[in-house]
Amino acid sequence: MKRIWAPWRMKYITGDKPHNCVLCEALQAGDDAARYILYRGKKAVLMLNLYPYINGHLMVVPYEHVGDLVELDEETLADMMLLTKMGVQALREAMNNPHGFNVGMNLGRVAGAGIQDHVHIHIVPRWEGDTNFMPVLADVRIIPESLDETYQKLLAALRKVEKEHSTCP
Repeated sequence: MKRIWAPWRMKYITGDKPHNCVLCEALQAGDDAARYILYRGKKAVLMLNLYPYINGHLMVVPYEHVGDLVELDEETLADMMLLTKMGVQALREAMNNPHGFNVGMNLGRVAGAGIQDHVHIHIVPRWEGDTNFMPVLADVRIIPESLDETYQKLLAALRKVEKEHSTCP
């Protein structure tokens, strides 16, 4: 039998489940690196998902705690889309140019929202052949790189992306 190591998951599995919004807690913690926050925009942040589908799984999270997309103002929506664009660019740079991306939101529990009270956008890089039998037969995802390594790669890539955005008219 082969083993798949994902030691960061044990903290989630055995730990107390927060009663407060985990996204709000991350935004207010004051330690962006510990919470894997990559970039702070005016109205939202770009951060790694702590429990990714695949390496590089990002989230764009507004500062405002709302559970429905229609409750967000236009400035927040615009900032979220800009951060989504920056996230895709950074993933292309840092993750060896993924073949595609899933970008979207899960609004409501029946739509798959794990955190339904704080709307957010998922950015999931995809590579041809990145799926296998493990999720189907064993309900297991294989994440071959640590969150710390992915975080450092994406920080470096975001510095390049940010320079590009700051030179735009």
